[in-house]
Amino acid sequence: MNDQPSPQPPEASPSDPYRVLARKYRPTTFDGLIGQDAMVRTLTNAIASGRLAHAFILTGVRGVGKTTTARIIARALNCIGADGQGGPTVNPCGVCEHCRAIAEDRHVDVLEMDAASRTGIEDIRELIEGVRYRPTSARYKIYIIDEVHMLSRHAFNALLKTLEEPPEHVKFVFATTETRKVPVTVLSRCQRFDLRRVDLETLAAHFAMVAKKEGASVTEPALHLIARAADGSVRDGLSLLDQAISLTREQVGEAEARDMLGLADRSQIFMLMESVLKGEIPAALELLEQQYVSGADPVVVVEDMLDLTHWLTRIKITPAAADGPGVPEMDRVRGRDMAGQLSMAVLARVWQMLLKGLSEARTAPSPLKAVEMVLVRLAYTADLPTPADVIGGAARRGAQASDKAGPPSAAGAEGAPPSSAAHVSAPPPAIGGRPVAALVPEPALAAEPSPAAAKPDPLSFEEVVDLADRLNERILHANLINNVHLVRFEPGRIEFHPGDGAPAELAHSLSRFLNGHTERRWVVTVSREAGGSTLRQQREAGQAAEVARAAENPAVKSVLDAFPGSRISEIRPETPPESFGED
Repeated sequence: MNDQPSPQPPEASPSDPYRVLARKYRPTTFDGLIGQDAMVRTLTNAIASGRLAHAFILTGVRGVGKTTTARIIARALNCIGADGQGGPTVNPCGVCEHCRAIAEDRHVDVLEMDAASRTGIEDIRELIEGVRYRPTSARYKIYIIDEVHMLSRHAFNALLKTLEEPPEHVKFVFATTETRKVPVTVLSRCQRFDLRRVDLETLAAHFAMVAKKEGASVTEPALHLIARAADGSVRDGLSLLDQAISLTREQVGEAEARDMLGLADRSQIFMLMESVLKGEIPAALELLEQQYVSGADPVVVVEDMLDLTHWLTRIKITPAAADGPGVPEMDRVRGRDMAGQLSMAVLARVWQMLLKGLSEARTAPSPLKAVEMVLVRLAYTADLPTPADVIGGAARRGAQASDKAGPPSAAGAEGAPPSSAAHVSAPPPAIGGRPVAALVPEPALAAEPSPAAAKPDPLSFEEVVDLADRLNERILHANLINNVHLVRFEPGRIEFHPGDGAPAELAHSLSRFLNGHTERRWVVTVSREAGGSTLRQQREAGQAAEVARAAENPAVKSVLDAFPGSRISEIRPETPPESFGED
C-alpha cells in the first residue's frame, strides 16, 4: 500500500477534496500488498504461467486487502500495456485505458456487487444473464462479489452451474470474512486464498512510511500503539493514523496516541497490577481513578491487564521472549522482575478472574464500578494459597495431631473411614471463584460373586438387586432401588410396600424376573405396612454419616476453616501410597 503517492506529494490546494489515508494509499499492484507474501507469490506465478483459475475466493478479517486484491487481479488480467499490445501481467501498467478505468471504478466489464445488499436470487439471475455475453472492450469480464457469504441459499444454487462451467471470457472473484457460511459446493469450485492478519512490526513500519510521506511526525511508540489497536487490519490502522495526525500540528507521541485510543499508560498498568497483587486496594483504586480521569476506558484497562498477564506468563514459560527485538525496555525489565515473583498458579488465577471481569465490565451499567469490583476481588485473592498448598499443609497438621493423639483406631483418625480420605477444594464463594468442588470418596464396590454353574439363588434383597443389574434389567433395577420399602424377605418370598413412583405391575414384574432367572420359585406380595427405607435412602444416609465423620477430622477441619463457605461434597477411596509406580 505504498506505491502510489510520490515520496513528496504536492501540497493540496484548498479546493481539492481530501482523501483519507486508507484510500490514498490503497495498493494498485501486487508489490503494494503488505503481509500477504504467500498469496502474492502464488498469484504472480499463476498469471506469469497462464495457469489462471476461473474463480477465486479471498478470505480474511476486515481491512487486510480482499477487495483491493480482487481489483488488482482484474487489472492484471485486463492490462494491455502502455503500447496497447500487452497481455496479462503481474505488473499492471496503470496507464492503459483498462487500468485507469478499473482504478476509477468505471470499467463496464469489471462488475462489483455487494452481496450484503443484493442477496436474492433475482440479483444473481441478472448477473448470470450477462455472463453469456462477451466483454465489451476488455480481455475478460470479471465479476467481483464482496461479502459473498451473505447470498441466500437459492442465490448460491442459481450460481453453481455457471460457476462450474463459466465461459472462457469470464472470471469470478469472491471476497468474504465468513468462509464457514459459504457452501462447500461453492468453495470446491474456487481457488482459495487466505489473507493473513498483518503482524505488528510490519504494520508499524508501513505506518511510519505513510506518516513520512504525509510530512507528519509520529514517534515509534505511538506507531506501535496504533499498529496494536489495528489488530492486523491495514485499513483500520490507516484510519487510526489519519486520526492521530489530525490531533496536533506537532509531533504525535505516545501520550497523544494513548489519549486518542483510550489506553492507559503501560507503566500505570504495571503499577496497577503490582498494587492489586500486593493486596493494596486503596492504591489500586486510586490508580484506576487517575487513569479514568485521564481518559482511559475502564474496559480497556482490564484488556491491558489481561495483555500484561499474558506477557508475564510468556516470560515465565519462555524467558528468551523478553529479548525479542520489538520488546520495549520497560516490558523487558519490569516484566522479568514481576514474572520472577509470581507462580504459574497465581498467573492462571489472575487470567481467569480478569477474563470473567472483562465480560462483566462490558455489560455492566457502570463499567468503572464493575472494574473496581474486579480489582477488589483480585486483591482479596492475591495472597490466598493454592488448594494444593492448603491440602498439603492440612495433611501435615493432621499428621501432627494424630501423632499427639496416638496411633489411629481401626475406624480411622477421629472417626474417619479407615480406607477413605476427604478431599476439599473450595475457592471462597464470596470472591467469585468457580463453584466449590470438594471431594469425598465413593464406597468401594462389593466384590463380584463368583458365577455359579447353575442358576443363581439370591439369599438377600441386595443380591436380588445385584442380579437385576447384572442381567441389564435397568427399569426393574431402578425401581428396586428407589421404590421398594422392604417389609419381609426370605429366600423364595418378598413382601414390600411400593413407593409413590412405583409402577402398578412392579410385584408381578419382580416375580416373573426371579422365577425366570433363579433356581427356586418366588412369591412377591404387596403389603400395607410402611416397610423400611429404600436402598437409595439407606445409601444417602450412609454417605451423610461418612461426610459428618470426615468433617470432624482435624486435617479436613483446617481446610474447611481456610475456605469459608466450602463444603465436603464427595468421598473417594484413598489410594495406598505403595500402589504408585507398580507394574
